[in-house]
Amino acid sequence: MEAKTPQQSRTVLTDLVLPGETNYLDNLFGGELLARMDRACSIAARRHSRRIVVTASVNHVAFTKSVPVGSVVTLEAKVSRAFTSSMEVFVDVWIEDRQSGEKTKVNEGIYTFVAVDETGKPVPIPKIKPETELEQQRFDGALRRKQLSLILAGKMQPKEATELKALFD
Repeated sequence: MEAKTPQQSRTVLTDLVLPGETNYLDNLFGGELLARMDRACSIAARRHSRRIVVTASVNHVAFTKSVPVGSVVTLEAKVSRAFTSSMEVFVDVWIEDRQSGEKTKVNEGIYTFVAVDETGKPVPIPKIKPETELEQQRFDGALRRKQLSLILAGKMQPKEATELKALFD
């Protein structure tokens, strides 16, 4: 299987925040944003694997700024690393200033998806070949994040975490 670039999985979703999607402060509900992030990441994972994909975990979400009603929200998702059947997907969330059009990053997330066949059995996927410095940083960090997640879930012993040895020695 030939390796793919993160750009080949790039998914951009742009939408408007409507009043029915907001809380009492007129900001987008966190759960609504999580659903949008999951959809964007799912499409990116499917583009990379060309298979059915299922969300395995939400590894990180940072709600750094609120998203007010009426905002134009753009999500950009790309596969950052592919393992045997699972893949890590980064999603960046931006809002556009109504007057200037200037974009501000307001949130980000890291999701893990697994590619499966029609019976739900995991299937192999292509590897990732980073092209930019940011893609390389995210690629390099993905194995550390995966190993830490496995340790926290009790599925790996700290001494087995080759990428985390410095933290546990």
